[in-house]
Amino acid sequence: MKYVIGVDLGTSAVKILLVNQQGEVCKEISKSYPLIIEKSGYSEQNPEEWIEKTTAGLAELMEQFDGKPDDIEGISFSGQMHGLVLLDQENKVLRNAILWNDTRTTKQCEQIYETAGKQKLLEITKNPALEGFTLPKLLWVKEHEPEIFMKSHTFMLPKDYLRYRMTGNIHMEYSDAAGTLLLNVAKREWSHELLNLFDLTPNLCPPLVESHSYVGTIKEDFSSRTGLSKATKVFAGGADNACGAIGAGILSDGKTLCSIGTSGVVLSYEKQNDLDFEGRVHYFNHGEENTYYTMGVTLAAGHSLSWFKDTFSKSQDFDDLLKDVDQVAPGSNGLLFTPYIAGERTPYADSTIRGSFIGIDAAHEKKHFARAVLEGITFSLNDSIEIFRNSGKTIDSIISIGGGAKNETWLQMQADIFNCKIEKLNSEQGPGMGAAMLAAYGCGWFSSLKECADHFLQSAKVYYPIPENVETYNKIFAIYKQVYSQTKSLNEELRAFRK
Repeated sequence: MKYVIGVDLGTSAVKILLVNQQGEVCKEISKSYPLIIEKSGYSEQNPEEWIEKTTAGLAELMEQFDGKPDDIEGISFSGQMHGLVLLDQENKVLRNAILWNDTRTTKQCEQIYETAGKQKLLEITKNPALEGFTLPKLLWVKEHEPEIFMKSHTFMLPKDYLRYRMTGNIHMEYSDAAGTLLLNVAKREWSHELLNLFDLTPNLCPPLVESHSYVGTIKEDFSSRTGLSKATKVFAGGADNACGAIGAGILSDGKTLCSIGTSGVVLSYEKQNDLDFEGRVHYFNHGEENTYYTMGVTLAAGHSLSWFKDTFSKSQDFDDLLKDVDQVAPGSNGLLFTPYIAGERTPYADSTIRGSFIGIDAAHEKKHFARAVLEGITFSLNDSIEIFRNSGKTIDSIISIGGGAKNETWLQMQADIFNCKIEKLNSEQGPGMGAAMLAAYGCGWFSSLKECADHFLQSAKVYYPIPENVETYNKIFAIYKQVYSQTKSLNEELRAFRK
């Protein structure tokens, strides 16, 4: 039996999957590492933590593996997007990595618009200037840490640095490069126009490869520390959202993913490189060659639910908290929640807006509030689906993964609010499975990623919209959409009282 490994380098932990040729997960190891938060709005990590914890995880996996090291044919990666890793001429790390959820770069985002112009930026990168992206971080280091910037020879993204340490070879692949704000997404090349505008040398940008590209084998020191064979083939991998899409089979037209974790993502497969969403949703290169995906983001999806539980029902687990929501009719008896507790991304890109419970009545019980939170999260995700549909996309089937796929009532709610069928997968492993599938495809086990998905992934259950619920939710969604505009100025005034 042959195997591949998928390494998912996340924000809080690295997750390592050992997958066989049937797509079965034979072993799963997770190792956590800390965030470094020096001050409000800062979020960093020491890249050495990624290396140490991945090394330890792979060593643990190999100790438990009852086959031969050569039975593991390939390894590939999924990684947290946008994080800035700066290397000097000797490829040594110059400072902690600045992560995707770091928000110190508002001034640099304004500078990007002033220098490049919003329309030019959208034309080249297909995305707006947001604090999470990599270019604003580069410009922040250039302004605030000029001595470090002067020593910078190459910038990398988190999983690409991990892969470099395993192979000694430096590359970046398209799906992650698309999140830097320096890639011409349609032409699939670094934008010399943007590099020139910001006085950045093209040498800073690593060579670009496909997600399934073979980029080397395991270095001797890494082999001796982990037990992996030096002959193990290493493949480039993909951004976490691209790998999550691959791991859910989002590999053909009409396929859409709803992923509810801390944040929530609605991601749709695109063949074309020339659609225009005016920056309202993200538009990135996929992990499948010459394809793309569009993506809307709810900043506080699962985070809204965990906040509600921790604040009002700390002693309960999620199953207990949600056990009575199926007894509450759609609409939560006139109670409406907006999940803007950390600001919002799609469709507003507003860091000041905050959440609301509207319509609170003395008759409301905890079960009404719990259901309203689920509905509010789902309405926010529906904002993205509405943008896709208004652009002419047909969305009639959505694969649901993450926390939103763990509760039957919530899955039915998604079918009713999105007004389409919702599929729950038999075995859901997210980005780690996508990384393993890239390795399987790279090793030649399948002729395409789609063939790999057909072989590896099965649907467990399908939920269909209930017409009367669809009608109710259409009316409530129309009210939900008014809450943002009607509370925006109030939240701006309240901002002065936030500590």
